[in-house]
Amino acid sequence: MTKLGRMVLLLGFCFVPVASWASGDAAGIPEVWTAKNSVEYSLAHSPDSHIVLQRIAMAAAAVDQARVRYYPQVDLSAQYGQTNNPMYSFGNILNLGVFEPSMDFNNPGRTDDLSFRAGLQYRFYNGGRDQAAVKAAEAGFARSQMEGRALTSRLAFEVVRAFQAIVQATEMLEAQKAASDAISASLAVAQARFDAGDLLKADLLYLEVQQSRASENLILAAHHLELSQKIFLNLLGLKEGAVLIDSATDCEEQTPVERSYGNRAELKSIAHAEEAAMANLEAARGGNLPTVDGFASYQYEKGYVMEGSGDSWMAGVKVNYRLYEGNRTSADVAQAMAALADVRAQRRKLELGMDLEVKQADLSYRQAMERLQVTEKMVEQAEESARLSRTRFKEGVILSSDLIDVEMRLTDALVRQSVARANIRVAKADLRRAMGLPQFEAEEMTKEKVGE
Repeated sequence: MTKLGRMVLLLGFCFVPVASWASGDAAGIPEVWTAKNSVEYSLAHSPDSHIVLQRIAMAAAAVDQARVRYYPQVDLSAQYGQTNNPMYSFGNILNLGVFEPSMDFNNPGRTDDLSFRAGLQYRFYNGGRDQAAVKAAEAGFARSQMEGRALTSRLAFEVVRAFQAIVQATEMLEAQKAASDAISASLAVAQARFDAGDLLKADLLYLEVQQSRASENLILAAHHLELSQKIFLNLLGLKEGAVLIDSATDCEEQTPVERSYGNRAELKSIAHAEEAAMANLEAARGGNLPTVDGFASYQYEKGYVMEGSGDSWMAGVKVNYRLYEGNRTSADVAQAMAALADVRAQRRKLELGMDLEVKQADLSYRQAMERLQVTEKMVEQAEESARLSRTRFKEGVILSSDLIDVEMRLTDALVRQSVARANIRVAKADLRRAMGLPQFEAEEMTKEKVGE
């Protein structure tokens, strides 16, 4: 990719989001958050996304720096000076073309010189080190793109998980509220029975204690929901704001059939790291080869003390070969070979780790599906048991402690069902991340921009 192409890519991807993020403009913040628009917003406004873009820009600049060696060096200079040093004065006399045989070589007098010089240098060959440096820089640029895609993939998963944490916290709050309302209703029945002389004071007090405990659980659930919302906003790059979520709008992403980590950006990143290490090894081996340089210059000089002028030029080719430099090149080669071996070992370790991640994510997903089936039956049974127990308590058939046990089992079943539903969505999102798949189509478009 050319320098202009990289500039257009980076500016096109980050100019508007950076401006909005830096100014704190809230115009683009959705009124209602869904999992999909949460991911889209985070990829455009999260500080992590901007860090990715800057790293890619740095890698692009490194490519341009490496390619500088392909071009010649052109220098322009101007200088004016006066001297009475015999050697320099005699040189000025010759350059200005004012030499006379009657001059005293030991004391030619005071002279001045105004010189303009243009020089050109170009390295024709340096053992392939320039080409290797460019290859290493281009591989580094490609690696930074893949690292950016890996980071955005991780960020998208974290946003989905934080979103589902809010969904789960909301359902848990509703479950605790339902439990509190149920206990309050039972307490009203118990108060009526106590007033009628049909219930012991101890049973009434027991229900009042359970109502206080339910109120405490309700407060804890509300605080947990608030904390989940703060974590969610932090991932989006926002300090504050209302968090209204809609968990029913987004279409469910299909569960991948084939379990493979072949699309992981980390795998492509380490492959580019290996390319860079091989290029560095090639550059190190180039130290054993000669260098060939071409040079040319033109110089014009003007003197005012002796009223003369002249011009000259020089051009040539220089070959340089180092016979011995203290085994520096062999040490560089050994270091580059060790670095290459290290990258290859890291790649093997990374592949093993990614394979384990896929298997763990798959196991978590299957476990979550099985747990959901179990919890659905638990909720169905607990709701029916609670309905019957409330009726029997109202009729005075069972004790208040028995009723509270049933209510607690219902609350526990509802919480378990909420956790199971959230775990399925999170496990599916983690499985897609482990396989290198996007969470949503918009994320794929953004990652393609980062990875072009």
